[in-house]
Amino acid sequence: MPEQETGLIVVNAKKLAGLVGIALVLFFVIAQPGQAANLVGNILTFLRTSAEAVITFVSNVFS
Repeated sequence: MPEQETGLIVVNAKKLAGLVGIALVLFFVIAQPGQAANLVGNILTFLRTSAEAVITFVSNVFS
């Protein structure tokens, strides 16, 4: 899919969205580091419990 030229600047929406996302994460970490750490901890806990559930399911299917 060719990129569309808009005036003098070629807009790459994916790249722009990624940069905006990174900027928001950095702002959140700098402005509220305690809450950012809690959020990361909650995400990791969710991922761990999800992985454990999948492992339990697979082991029950094959036993």
